Amino acid sequence: MDWIDALILGIVQGLAEYLPISSSGHLEIMKQILGLDLDPEASLTFSMMLHVATVLSTIVILWREFWPLVVSFFGFKRDDNFYYVCKILLSCIPVGIVGVCFKKQLSALFDGNLTVVGICLLVTAVLLCFAYFTRTRETLNNPSAPQGRDISWSDAFIIGLSQAVAVLPGLSRSGTTIATGILLGDNRAKVASFSFLMVIIPILGEGLLDLKDLLFPDADAAMQASIGVLPVIVGFLAAFIVGCLACKWMLNIVKKGKLVWFAVYCAAAGALCLIW
Repeated sequence: MDWIDALILGIVQGLAEYLPISSSGHLEIMKQILGLDLDPEASLTFSMMLHVATVLSTIVILWREFWPLVVSFFGFKRDDNFYYVCKILLSCIPVGIVGVCFKKQLSALFDGNLTVVGICLLVTAVLLCFAYFTRTRETLNNPSAPQGRDISWSDAFIIGLSQAVAVLPGLSRSGTTIATGILLGDNRAKVASFSFLMVIIPILGEGLLDLKDLLFPDADAAMQASIGVLPVIVGFLAAFIVGCLACKWMLNIVKKGKLVWFAVYCAAAGALCLIW
């Protein structure tokens, strides 16, 4: 992989991470288009580093929400922000279990197989449509009605389960978690912020573990040869910068309830993957 390939993949990651179109699925599609033949583990590790970049962009964009959460939690203030962080931690349990117990099986899915990506994109499209026609359309047509409740403890765990399932390439993490929250009856804007914040802990944790495989001298030689340090840096910066722009855009889209249009795109992209 050269730095131009990494730049393109970083831009794709930064844009697709926040839009409900699956960043991991689009990375696999783009790797096929670019003709990249990476070792599955190296491919997954590189994708993870790009995810770390977009997580950092989330912290930057949502800093006004993020910092009070940090102060309350580590200060043990036992206020609403403290319990909000506790809900985030609860939501991280399912994906943590999946990451620890099934990492090798997940690596095998990042081998350029677009069949899995296509099927998961179609599932994403169905989920977004279902959330729109059962919940969102009703609230948009009746703006004076309640626009959803706060996220409860059980909601946080269920949304966490959907995040664990969304590790599959092609199944949008943001789309799945936000749609799940909407189906549960949660407020769209609140579930969007929760969706973006809940990914910080698992991605940063996994990213720190994978960083040594890319940068330290004792890392696997094949992985070093497949990726290299410069492409990682270029891809990381591209994903971070584009992610900052896409995060703001996505928050506005969710508030307006326009996720259903991405269902059309996911359906078309999924069908193309299966045809390919």
